[in-house]
Amino acid sequence: MVGIFGIVNVTRDSFSDGGRFLATDRALAHAEALLQAGADVLDLGAESTHPDAEDVPAAVEIERLEPLVRTLVARGAIVSIDTCKAAVMAHLAALGATFWNDVNGLRDPEALATAAALPTTVRFVVMFSRAAGGRAERGTDDGDPTGTFAAIGAFFAERIAACEAAGIDRRRLVLDPGMGFFLGPTPAPSLHVLRHLDELRTFGLPLLVSVSRKSFLGALSGAALEHRGPPTLAAELCAARRGADYLRTHDVAALRAALAVQDAIEGAP
Repeated sequence: MVGIFGIVNVTRDSFSDGGRFLATDRALAHAEALLQAGADVLDLGAESTHPDAEDVPAAVEIERLEPLVRTLVARGAIVSIDTCKAAVMAHLAALGATFWNDVNGLRDPEALATAAALPTTVRFVVMFSRAAGGRAERGTDDGDPTGTFAAIGAFFAERIAACEAAGIDRRRLVLDPGMGFFLGPTPAPSLHVLRHLDELRTFGLPLLVSVSRKSFLGALSGAALEHRGPPTLAAELCAARRGADYLRTHDVAALRAALAVQDAIEGAP
């Protein structure tokens, strides 16, 4: 069964829903709706990672996320924190958050040292990005999706080794190959990853894929942001068929229903 990370953006400027859930009460209501729709994990983020996003200090991230984490953990929800900042994760892990979703792949030495010191109940989503730091970059496409895919594999091997050297059991890791602008400005590398996702299973670790509403789907389908539900679902189901263990999505209800149908079809005699 594929696990679902439901996205809760507590930000002013996320590309798809910036400002909608900045208020704590609205964020909590949205989180509750995602849980009711079938989310297994709530992925809370207080700083956007798109190329034009504003910088958010660690103290502001904590201020935005702490009341959500306290409430949701008390409710029994599994909480993931989408941040690159070690101070943010250390503070919120102490309140019960059990996933650290780091788009920088724990490349920052402080992040790696903090991760190693966290309780063994905390797991880490290690994401590949062509850019170092907490932002995607538009950049220029290298024109070689196979080269990008090879770079993803090399990155995972290096980060797994670094985590193990720091004392982190590899079984606590989840690998995310990145999508959209994290791979390049055109759809080509994202499509290549989806086509060959199963090859990343050679690491023997769970895979997480996050394609929800991304611009490469708009480029492929011609769909404006508010109409990217169907293109998103097509890409998510492809990822599930190719071996994704987790899918990170805005629309939990649609994905849960589609996975149920896909599972029924594939399980039929």
